[in-house]
Amino acid sequence: MPEEIEFDSDKLRETIDDEIERSGAPLLRLVALTTAILAAVTAVVSLHAGSTINEALVLKSEATSLQARASDQWAFYQAKGIKSAIATSAASAYAAAGRAAPDSLRAQAARYTGEQAAIQIDARKLEAERDEKSAEADRLLAEHHHFAFAVALLQVAIALGAVAALTRQRAALALSAVAGIAGIVLALMTAFATAPSPR
Repeated sequence: MPEEIEFDSDKLRETIDDEIERSGAPLLRLVALTTAILAAVTAVVSLHAGSTINEALVLKSEATSLQARASDQWAFYQAKGIKSAIATSAASAYAAAGRAAPDSLRAQAARYTGEQAAIQIDARKLEAERDEKSAEADRLLAEHHHFAFAVALLQVAIALGAVAALTRQRAALALSAVAGIAGIVLALMTAFATAPSPR
C-alpha cells in the first residue's frame, strides 16, 4: 500500500492566493466593477435615447397629420374662392348683358369670400401647430443624437474594459475610463441641457 502523502492545505491555499494577487486579481476586480457600473449607466442612457427618438417620431407623425389637415383647409379655401369667382363672373355677365344681376349672386360671392377668411384662419392655425410640433421633434432628434453618441462612448469603454481584463494592461483600463467618463459627461450635459426648468 502506498504511503499517504501529507501536505499543508493552508500553505497551498496561501500560495494560490499569492499567485492570483500577483497575476492581476486587483486589476480584474477593478475592471469588473467599472464594467458593471458602465453597463448600468449605458442601460439608462439607452433608455433615454430610445425615449427621445420615439417621442420625436410621434411628434413628426402629428406634424404630418396637421399638414394634411391644413392642406385640406387650403383646398377648401380654394374651392370657396372658385365658387366666389363663378358667382362674381355670373354677376358680371348679367352686367355685360345690360341687366341687373340677381341679389343672390352678389350675396353668394360675398358669403364665399367671408367663408374663405375663416378657412384661412383655421389653415394658418393648423400650420402654426404643425411648425411647433416639427420644431419640438427636431429638438428631440438632436437630443437623441447626443444620447446615442454617449451610448457609443460607453460601449467603447466596456469593450476596452474587456480588453484590459484579457490583456491585464492598465493602459487599456485607463482608455476605458476616459471613454466611460466622456460618455457619462455627454449624457449628463444632454440631460441637464434639455431638462425643463422649475417654475
